[in-house]
Amino acid sequence: MHIVSPARFALLLLLAVAAPSAMAGSLSAVINGKSIHIDAAEDWNENNTGLGFEYQLRSSSRWKTQLMVNGFRDSNEEMSYMAGAGLHRTLFATERFNGFYLDAGINAFLMTRKDINGNRPFPGALPSLTFGNRYAGFNVTYLPTKAVESMTDSRMVDDETRGILFVQFKIAVSQLLPAD
Repeated sequence: MHIVSPARFALLLLLAVAAPSAMAGSLSAVINGKSIHIDAAEDWNENNTGLGFEYQLRSSSRWKTQLMVNGFRDSNEEMSYMAGAGLHRTLFATERFNGFYLDAGINAFLMTRKDINGNRPFPGALPSLTFGNRYAGFNVTYLPTKAVESMTDSRMVDDETRGILFVQFKIAVSQLLPAD
């Protein structure tokens, strides 16, 4: 049974696109792209194509709260979906280079995978690093082997894998929209 069907996922994406008119934060489109299975013995899919959105709530402090939703091809070439929230702290920021920043934090989420729990949502939380400027950026997330086993209540299929690194590209949709 699919809890997060493609139709529901599309609805979540639509709501994320409509959110900027109701809230005063910033919206980014997320392009899922690459994973690296560190020291893997198996040949996993590392082209994790997919789309999503991130909505960062307005904040006047160094702490940033964001909401996220996306779908992507997982390591087994199956569609996976996730929705969650993140709390990040700005480690470095400058107005140079169109507002370059470096943030670090944690993302908590619900995710579905065909090979885990019958595609029913399971919770997770992972460290995340984000860097970029007001127009574009990258999200980098590291998934340690122990976290995989803990979150999914199962052992990794590839005992040689020392963790997984995910990279996403994001484009600030809010910067492309006309200002109110």
